[in-house]
This record gives sequence, structure tokens and C-alpha cells, in this order.
Amino acid sequence: MQYTLRATTVYHHARFLLQDALGLTDFSPACPAPTLLAVVFAATARLTSLFAAGLRLLGAPSAETLRKALLASLPALGELEARCNDALEAHLPRRLRRRKQRLALDLTLVPYHGRYDRAPDEVVRGQAKSGTTHFHAYATVYLIFRGQRFTVALTVVHAGDPLKEVIRRLLRRAAAAGVRPALLLLDREFYSVDVIRYLQAARYPFLMPLVCRGRKADHPKGPSGSRVYCYWKRSGWDRYTLRAADGRSATVSVGVHVRNRRGRRGKQGRERLIYGYWGFRPSSVSWLSQTYRQRFGIESSYRQLREAKAKTCSRKPEVRLFLVAVALVLRNVWVWLHYAVLSTPRRGGRQLNEERLRFKAMLLLLLHEAERWLGVTDDIVMERSVAEAFDSD
Repeated sequence: MQYTLRATTVYHHARFLLQDALGLTDFSPACPAPTLLAVVFAATARLTSLFAAGLRLLGAPSAETLRKALLASLPALGELEARCNDALEAHLPRRLRRRKQRLALDLTLVPYHGRYDRAPDEVVRGQAKSGTTHFHAYATVYLIFRGQRFTVALTVVHAGDPLKEVIRRLLRRAAAAGVRPALLLLDREFYSVDVIRYLQAARYPFLMPLVCRGRKADHPKGPSGSRVYCYWKRSGWDRYTLRAADGRSATVSVGVHVRNRRGRRGKQGRERLIYGYWGFRPSSVSWLSQTYRQRFGIESSYRQLREAKAKTCSRKPEVRLFLVAVALVLRNVWVWLHYAVLSTPRRGGRQLNEERLRFKAMLLLLLHEAERWLGVTDDIVMERSVAEAFDSD
């Protein structure tokens, strides 16, 4: 027996989820909440601003009305972050709450060209990217469940926020959603004494790359510090103590996986993957590298975030968080559809069929539904007559 998933069903499901979780209310008879979300979906699919998306929708209100409606619908930043996390939690399978899960944590930086809105800490400085060194920063928790990749929690990162506080906020939000960590997979950005001491005190097992620091091999005194692991000829185990500038220290176990590159990416020779971990006993060094590869899925979620984030020139951090959250929530909806609706039931587990609905195809589906509801126009309003212009030429 076969069934049909219609575009209208997906559209209304995503709209009701965002409207209910974010608490969006009607701004005026000309711009109720469903109309605002229709324009947001169109901007998300076309990777443009709400103003540009509204110009192509016949029944969309004016750009000024859209701007006022969006600002009136969004609460303060802290409350908006809590509502965004409620929307992310809506489609987490119940099975995730039965046992502890492996969680990946990471930071994403959204390039920003402009001045802060209210406080300087709204903008984070970083390495140059997309022609700027200023960013709005967000941190997320991510997990893989039976081949499905869900974003569990989201938080805003301000300039000067300690990374251990960022981790604490994310894990508390994940715990509120019923997701408990069995193992944390962290990026090298979290490699610091403060983060390691916090994770050890909180009894959270973790795995992260070990940052190599110290003298190199060509130094007269030879290599030092954690850089000695870069010259190991065989895989092995060790313990390493890193120290902060204030004298505090933290000790982690070290696993070094030495393998041949076999001509990957035009490189040959030995490759050394160096990991620091705590709170568990791995079976082998190859297990460390295979397990850590699961963290790379969070990079895919950020790539899809960029494929679904509408543009804006607003300075308001609430508006920028809203657009990031919409992209992540839509991605969670897409993952849930593949898990609960588009998968094929079979003995031993569901068979995923990603070819049935790609993420970009779902965004186009939302765009077409918004255009069908509000109508489409390609007309351009101007002050000059086309006939007179042609006659004058």
C-alpha cells in the first residue's frame, strides 16, 4: 500500500509548529501570523530578505508592515531563545530519552557587516571570513539517531562568554528536552583548561582533538609539549597535562592514531590523529578516530543552515536569532519527515529514503505553497512609462 505526502500537509505542519512554539500572534488584519510566516518561508527558500520575498508575493503586505509585524512578534532575546529551543525539541523522537546519547557541540559564526544594536558584546570577533572579522555567534548541540541527525539545542554566544558556560547552557537545555549525554564530541575550539576541568567536575565523558603546542622537531632541544605526539611513528596511548596562564592544570588521556594517507587529497605518508579524552576506556585508537568522525555531521547541519537562512540587514539580534532558528527548525522537520513518514518499515529497522525529499526540495515546496496561497507577481512598479521609454529610444 502506498500513500501520498502532499505539499500542503508539510507546509501547514511547519507553519503550525513555528507559530505555536514561537508564540507568533497576528499583528494586523493585513499581516496576520500565517501571512508573516508565508513570507518568511519564501525568503528562506529563495535565500533573500523578507522585503525581496514580499515583492514577489501578490498578497503580501508592504515591507514596512512586515518589519513592524516581525519586531512586534519577537520577545526579548532570552525568551526568544527558550521558544526556539522548544521548537527544536518538538520533533525529537521519544526513543532519545530512553538512554544516553553521543552529543556533538560546536560553534557557528554568521558573518556580520555593521555596528552592534545595543551592546558591543552582541558581536564576536574572529578570523576573517566573507570579508569581515565580526560575527553573530551561535552554539548548538547535535546528535545522530539511527542515521538521522537532529539539532537538540541552540544558544546565543556573546563576546567574552566563557566556553564552559556555553556548554553548561547547551547541556541544561538538552537535559530539559530529555536528552542526556553519554559522550561529548567537541571541536578543538573547546580545548582549554577551564572547559576540561568543568567537564571532569560535572562527570561528562568527552573526546576532542589534542592541540599540538611546543617546540618543533627542528629545534636544537627537540620537540616539547604536546607537539611530541606529532612525531610518533606508531599508534599508542599516553597522558598529558596542559596548564593555563594562571597556573591551573588539567590532565587528559591521549590516543595517537598513526595511519597511512594512501594518496588522499594528493598527500602521501603517515598521518597522525591525536585525541584527548576522559571518562571512558576506548577499545583502540582507531575506535577514537571512527567515533570522532560522527562529529562531522554537525558541519553538515551548518551547511544546511546556510541553505535555509533568510538574509537581513537588521541590527536586532532577535531578528537574526529568529532567522537562524527557522532554518534549524525546518531542518529538524525535514529530518523528522524522513524518520517518521518517508522511511520504509522493515524488520531490523526503518530504511531511510533520502532521495524522496531533499532538503532544498522541501524548501521549494514551502515556497510554492506560499506562492499558491498569497499569489505570485512578476510586475515591477515604476514611475516611467514603458511605451514612452521605447518611443523615446
